[in-house]
Amino acid sequence: MATMAAMIASLPAANKPKLLDQVRDVMRRRQYSIRTEQAYIDWIKRFILYHGKRHPKDMAEKEVAVFLTHLARDRDVAPSTQNQALSALLFDSFAAQLSRPLGPPA
Repeated sequence: MATMAAMIASLPAANKPKLLDQVRDVMRRRQYSIRTEQAYIDWIKRFILYHGKRHPKDMAEKEVAVFLTHLARDRDVAPSTQNQALSALLFDSFAAQLSRPLGPPA
């Protein structure tokens, strides 16, 4: 039986689930609460919009740090809110890894 990552990787680009749908699917398989799912999806959307709709796979630690600094300095959010945003972005990074074919790194 093929793994979910292999099935997603084998789909034509037009049929692949969108990023946020992939994150939702992983969260539901792992039985996260619906409120956690909603919060994480919201933070991921905010991150993408803040960086001009760039795809998260094209960004790295620097962009995450810039976004978190923006939240603290410009939006004056609490440290716990920053932690929630960071957790969402780390989860997104993890979920993206699940959609790649398994095997040795290139």
